[in-house]
Amino acid sequence: MKNYISHDPWNIVEEGFHREYNEITESLMSLGNGRMGGRGNFEEKFSGKTLQGNYVAGVYYPDKTRVGWWKNGYPEYFAKVLNATNWIGIDIDIEYESLDLNTCEVRDFRRVLNMQEGYLERSFVAVFKSGKELKVVSKRFCSIVDDEAGAIRYAITPLNFDAKITITPYLDGAIRNKDANYDETFWDEVRKETGYGEAYIELRTRKTGFHVVTGMCVEIEQDGVRIDYQSQPIKYEKYVANRITLDCRQEQETAIYKYGVNLSSLNYDSDELLQEARLYMQRVTRKGYEKMLFEQKQAWADKWKMNDITIDGDDRTVAAQQGIRFNIFQLNQTYTGEDERLNIGPKGFTGEKYGGSTYWDTEAYCLPFYLATADQKVARNLLVYRYKQLGKAIENAQKLGFKAGAALYPMVTMNGEECHNEWEITFEEIHRNGAIAFAIYDYVRYTGDEAYLVEYGLEVLIAISRFWSQRVNWSEAKQQYVMLGVTGPNEYENNVNNNWYTNYIAAWTLRYTMEVVEKVKALSPDRYAELCDRIHFQEEKEVEKASHIVAHMHYPYDETRQVFLQQSDFLDKELLSVSDIPKGQRPLNQHWSWDRILRSCFIKQADVLQGLYFFEDEFDHSTIARNFDFYEPMTVHESSLSPCVHSVLASLLGKKEKAYEMYLRTARLDLDDYNNDTEDGLHITSMAGTWLAVVKGFGGMRVEQTESADYGLRLSPYCPEGWQKLAFKIRFRGNLLQVTTTQQTVTVENFSAQPVTLFVYGAPVTVAGASSQTVGVKTDASRV
Repeated sequence: MKNYISHDPWNIVEEGFHREYNEITESLMSLGNGRMGGRGNFEEKFSGKTLQGNYVAGVYYPDKTRVGWWKNGYPEYFAKVLNATNWIGIDIDIEYESLDLNTCEVRDFRRVLNMQEGYLERSFVAVFKSGKELKVVSKRFCSIVDDEAGAIRYAITPLNFDAKITITPYLDGAIRNKDANYDETFWDEVRKETGYGEAYIELRTRKTGFHVVTGMCVEIEQDGVRIDYQSQPIKYEKYVANRITLDCRQEQETAIYKYGVNLSSLNYDSDELLQEARLYMQRVTRKGYEKMLFEQKQAWADKWKMNDITIDGDDRTVAAQQGIRFNIFQLNQTYTGEDERLNIGPKGFTGEKYGGSTYWDTEAYCLPFYLATADQKVARNLLVYRYKQLGKAIENAQKLGFKAGAALYPMVTMNGEECHNEWEITFEEIHRNGAIAFAIYDYVRYTGDEAYLVEYGLEVLIAISRFWSQRVNWSEAKQQYVMLGVTGPNEYENNVNNNWYTNYIAAWTLRYTMEVVEKVKALSPDRYAELCDRIHFQEEKEVEKASHIVAHMHYPYDETRQVFLQQSDFLDKELLSVSDIPKGQRPLNQHWSWDRILRSCFIKQADVLQGLYFFEDEFDHSTIARNFDFYEPMTVHESSLSPCVHSVLASLLGKKEKAYEMYLRTARLDLDDYNNDTEDGLHITSMAGTWLAVVKGFGGMRVEQTESADYGLRLSPYCPEGWQKLAFKIRFRGNLLQVTTTQQTVTVENFSAQPVTLFVYGAPVTVAGASSQTVGVKTDASRV
């Protein structure tokens, strides 16, 4: 763990320059707006440890899969999230000395990510070898109002000298991905141009043919007055700049305003891209920096008004408050839901590791956050995204030998095609299909939008169910269906038989699909008939097969311990606790051989417990408790997706200390660099897990079937020890509610006009429109 980031409720603060952690800080200070974003790099040159990163949503490259062998069905490429043109660069040179914080002495350094208002600010004094002292204050943001633009104010002040200072704002497209196979570059130059105070460069990706135009415009003020200046245009391959030399006096502030735009052929005709970029630049420069910043602050205020979580309490709560806000902030920077072609990349705009833009994380972890905090269309668009890639999912299954419209959604994808390059994931981690089905159920249960089932949902469910029906096989020895050669959520076991979670979610999907068949037949007989004809759905035959599988699925179980077995041979392992691992050998994946990890009992992330989390209402309290007590001590949480599930279940079971421990781990996973990998980028999708740990864990929020057969909201909240108050807002079926919990009371405030009935600790509570109701906190050890 690293502890150099100051605890602050609204800011991520680095006091003093920590060179050794700079790549970590660059990740933490990342900015984005759903369309574009980048790491918290310096504007000026830096020759020290850095990962330069700017990214444009939806743009990727199919990097040739590099393996020493090949198998049928193996993905031909690994989709790289491309490092795009660096638009933030501003070089500073003073009489043959360059501003470089790796070579200068640095004083009074402070780097702050302001999450409340959505900008990154940095200040320092650089002392050159000549003794010259230069004060620098910079502030930049990616606009969420003009979401293809960003703006920078970069102010320099000589403290002890007069001099000519050369300022070189530039666009650099000569970049490459850090982990590119064969050291490939992915961009070709199409054109570039410079003019007075502005420049544009257009690049095209190799193979995929995406065009991106990046533009800049520069304005300069001295002593608060805008000045004219002369600039020398500079052009190199994939590089354009303006070199500006100014007379600067001691204690005189020179402010450089740099506007950047990134427009891609995803959204514009490539032939008109340059002209569109010019028009976009004209629009934002007419607004000016201050108006753009004002709009940025207002837009973030609106976002926080809807999805802030507030925590009051003792000194420990500051770290908890900072953690949840950091996670919410990064989620909102990554995905806005405005474009159904986009999804939630595991690194967002913070790094390039992993590749792809879509994992099962979206459905399993992120969807509940957007369901409760954003307009319904945002969550619906996440599902429509998968529907539009159904054809590719069917192709993925065909490559592996499946037929008759069976669909296997990819583990990693940009366009629906599988592009993960590890065989045990590509071929075996098929539980991802179940997460797609569960997300449809989760969405309809939460919103009541059964029209989605008619329009899109049933078609996806049938295709997934066809896959499960073909993937299982009948075991004569067991007289049950089995699932062989799989990897469950715990990726520290590969090629196992009968992973409990995979078997369970497969059978559940078949059950749910059969329910939806009946529902759609009743809701829209004509649509159902059309669908059956188009996809050749043989209802009687396919439902009969699905019913037989559901009734005869094998679930490995230990009668002695009365727990579900993670896989058939799990008890053949030496069963140890995480406390038995020698000090200094974690994370295991950075210290042990893969062979040793696979033979061990240690669990990377929730597996059986993932199933109990999803299907909590299908198991009693004692079953959940036994399995939690068996598996939790063996779990090393070396997946960012793990702690949140354990936190939610621990809250459910009344294990409040464990719930809080796991909450802090998920909330501060990147801030404190728990797994020594934050330098590669943030764990964006797992950040939704922090919200789950608070709202579903401490808040006890569930959506459950009521006596009327519809679904209603249930709350069972509590405040962890040391917290005086916890408050969060949730949207539910057109209503906006705020839940405020203290150590003594729970208050539900209804901001909607119509009354809302929900269940608090199992008792119905009706809250009239524009009013609130307060009840006492229930202090039972368990809230099941």
